[in-house]
Amino acid sequence: MESSAAIVSLAALAQASRLAVFRLLVQAGPAGLAATRIAEALDIAPSSLSFHLKELAHANLVTSTKAGRSIIYSADFAAMNGLLAFLTENCCGGKPCAPACGAGEGQP
Repeated sequence: MESSAAIVSLAALAQASRLAVFRLLVQAGPAGLAATRIAEALDIAPSSLSFHLKELAHANLVTSTKAGRSIIYSADFAAMNGLLAFLTENCCGGKPCAPACGAGEGQP
């Protein structure tokens, strides 16, 4: 991932509703959720949700597929993992370390 793509992704996530939507979609897994279910779960007005989903899609963090009369939104796990890899790429001089592999969770 290039810096410019990381900046777009991080900017999209730097807003409370979009972060909540993305976290909900990650939780839902690859099956995703219909926009109506997202709006209900997070108590977001449909017009606002549409704007937030557009921003997340622009950042390539979510995908959408039509299913009958609904649109199903899913987190793009490859993009999420690419962003995480970019953020931890130089961690500990490029050598695996506790923060990058999770081994040090709960430690200062």
